[in-house]
Amino acid sequence: MRRVEGGVVRPGWEAEVEAQGLVYNRTTTPGGEVRSYWREGPFYDFTAAEVERLEGAVAQLFEMCVAAGDHVVDNDLFDRMGIPLIARSGIRATWEGEPPSVYGRFDLRYDGEGPPKLLEFNADTPTGLVESAVTQWNWHLFTGQGRDQWNALHEKLVAAWQRNLTRWERRTGLRPRVHLAWTSAETSGEDRMTVAYLMDTVVQAGYEAVEVLVEDIALDSADGRFYDPSGRHLDVVFKLYPWEWLVDDEFGAAVLADAARPGGTTWVEPVYKMLWSTKALLPVLWQLFGSDPVLGQYLLPAYFADEMPSTWRDYVRKPLWGREGANVQIVRDGQVVTALPGRYGTEGFVVQEFAPLPDFAGVDGPHHPVLGAWVVDGEPAGLGIRESDGLITDNLSFFVPHTVDAR
Repeated sequence: MRRVEGGVVRPGWEAEVEAQGLVYNRTTTPGGEVRSYWREGPFYDFTAAEVERLEGAVAQLFEMCVAAGDHVVDNDLFDRMGIPLIARSGIRATWEGEPPSVYGRFDLRYDGEGPPKLLEFNADTPTGLVESAVTQWNWHLFTGQGRDQWNALHEKLVAAWQRNLTRWERRTGLRPRVHLAWTSAETSGEDRMTVAYLMDTVVQAGYEAVEVLVEDIALDSADGRFYDPSGRHLDVVFKLYPWEWLVDDEFGAAVLADAARPGGTTWVEPVYKMLWSTKALLPVLWQLFGSDPVLGQYLLPAYFADEMPSTWRDYVRKPLWGREGANVQIVRDGQVVTALPGRYGTEGFVVQEFAPLPDFAGVDGPHHPVLGAWVVDGEPAGLGIRESDGLITDNLSFFVPHTVDAR
């Protein structure tokens, strides 16, 4: 694994990436600087053996998460996981019933030397899909850099919709219409472009796709079912709206009640993803697999904050439901050295051993990559890399494309 600087810079690349859906490419720093989220020129290069190692790790991690979910459900650990009471029956039902689930993203620490280490699992509403599946693939094709790219996202997404929706169709005897929902509160365009891209994969899978705003979904008080503004029942809904928000909303109880009844709306991702999207997954995984000589190599020691070993002086404290690095603290020698503000934390914290992100320093400063390894329908599917100037990856990080065997 290496960071290559001075790669091909395409003429008019900014307009090109925006035309491909990366309309949120320009970001503004707190200091008012406007900069590009996509990095054109530099890229990360991997050997085929490294990609194979990453794929194997991701497959193992997914199986470990399934075992962790079984452990939580079988031992009724919902309180410890910080999962609200209102969601628990729905989690149990979907965990056993296996409704449609399409994708998720493992965030990994990796430097090409030791094994990849799990930082967290973005299992419910991960973004970064457009740049991973579309933008960097087109970059690879245009520039000709690298022999290949670890990127089977598009094909696997189409196949995942086909498998899951065909299964839904056989079970219900109905041909589903898929609504894809995003909230107008997200103004960068990222959620809408993610939905637009996923609509394309649904259509290529052979099913009807309809875009809808979360705010425009209506609950019929007479039958307790959900409809779009045109009066069409919501058969299957992909939502870019986290379950931890949804269950606390005014209509959260109605969503869960409707989903539990025959003919109710099927939500993608299913509510059981709360078992994995909470950072409480990390200490559960460590408890189950930390001592395993093979599986434990992919984990960093992690504990619930109130169970942290008294000897720990270097660790990262994370809120159970935080996003984009919000409310994360890095502690060195017992002192907080880096922290980001945010609205999370009342739900509790976990601590994870501090393993600083590798630094592929360049002429313009430090570059700390986090590898976003995608799973689609439970299988490894591709890679997207975000890098940051600091050790906490936040919403001002950069996306950097990658290649395989560019040497």
